[in-house]
Amino acid sequence: MLAKFLPSPVLILDCRNISFSQPDPAKFNIYGTSSPFRNLVQFCCWNTRSSYEEQELVLSKAFGFIHSPYWGEERKQKLPDLDSVAQIMSYLKELGLSHDELSKLLKKFPEVLGCNLDNELKVNVQILEKQWGIERKSLKKLLLRNPRVLGYTIDCKGDCQALCTRCWARF
Repeated sequence: MLAKFLPSPVLILDCRNISFSQPDPAKFNIYGTSSPFRNLVQFCCWNTRSSYEEQELVLSKAFGFIHSPYWGEERKQKLPDLDSVAQIMSYLKELGLSHDELSKLLKKFPEVLGCNLDNELKVNVQILEKQWGIERKSLKKLLLRNPRVLGYTIDCKGDCQALCTRCWARF
């Protein structure tokens, strides 16, 4: 009962009007309403059959305009390039992903669009095929379950380098 007599150090907040939702990508959009960015978002919408807002959020995470644990502090804001995004989406479709599956993959791992196609994505798919024996349908299922394997760039082999979000040890 001692608590009744002591002043409370707790500040009471009125949380009735606070909403917790995804950040508004427009706040992070340095492109404004420029045509190249709009074209890129529309291109992504067409390829994934998803909304403009979803793809704007995906691109903002992929290119460092919204913080992502995958990139950590190393990712600097980078202007997305339509050609590189188109090549990555084309490659993912070559792996057997449909429009809907591509949309699901991008929701789980939007950063894939900011990865390097030749040095990361293709190399990781080769690792999955050659070292792990995961091909075709199994590979497609794996990518839908755990798309982050496309962005793994570190193999610490037990000697942790503190880059766990990008490490094969998680696989």
